[in-house]
Amino acid sequence: MSHTGAEGGLGTVLRPVRAGNGFEEALAQILQVVRLGLVPGGERLPSERELADRLGISRVTLREVLKVLQDQGLVESRRGRYGGTFVLPRSGAAGEEELRRRINGVDIEDVLRFREVLEAGAAGLCAAHGLDAERAGRLRAALAATHDAPLADYRRTDTLLHLTLAGLSGSPSLAAQYAAVRATVNDLLDCIPLLVRNLEHSQRQHTALVTAVLDGDADGAREAMREHCAGTAALLRGFLT
Repeated sequence: MSHTGAEGGLGTVLRPVRAGNGFEEALAQILQVVRLGLVPGGERLPSERELADRLGISRVTLREVLKVLQDQGLVESRRGRYGGTFVLPRSGAAGEEELRRRINGVDIEDVLRFREVLEAGAAGLCAAHGLDAERAGRLRAALAATHDAPLADYRRTDTLLHLTLAGLSGSPSLAAQYAAVRATVNDLLDCIPLLVRNLEHSQRQHTALVTAVLDGDADGAREAMREHCAGTAALLRGFLT
């Protein structure tokens, strides 16, 4: 797994919580990490110390959060030298039931429109303001990871590419809103099959998008992103509505 890419995604999602709702906001953010697949099933979450530091909460509060996730069957705690908190793979009837529960009542049109606005906005901002060499390198690496990913890992690397772009937009508020809406989009995507033809098409769109961003072509970047979002939206509408 690309730890650099995952680290960038974690940086977009995990941020200091507000004092009043520390427990609730920390729970929401770690749930996003799991739902976005930033830490795949079978792999370990960052250490308690790192999570507490990133979220700005006490270890006691963090343990309460992790206990809820464990009770929900999303993570398990392992002791010993190679211990820690591990994300459990979602499988079987229980996983399908959990997924159906999540998407029940989701307004798909609202989610898809909001996603497109945020995505096109992020792409336009990145292109208009330009990326320095380090940021451009992160974007190129995220794109390369999607090309190199085996089918089973494609959705995670695809998510990381989009989160990277949102994170590079220069707007933490946009990035946070995007992470939240992307978690819902991923729940919807998990309900439909992975189609190789669609993935090949998506890869060409990703390449055109990144090229436009790196060329500073804001209009082209926004248009490439809108087209890309429209393809995903068509599939989701076709299968789910």
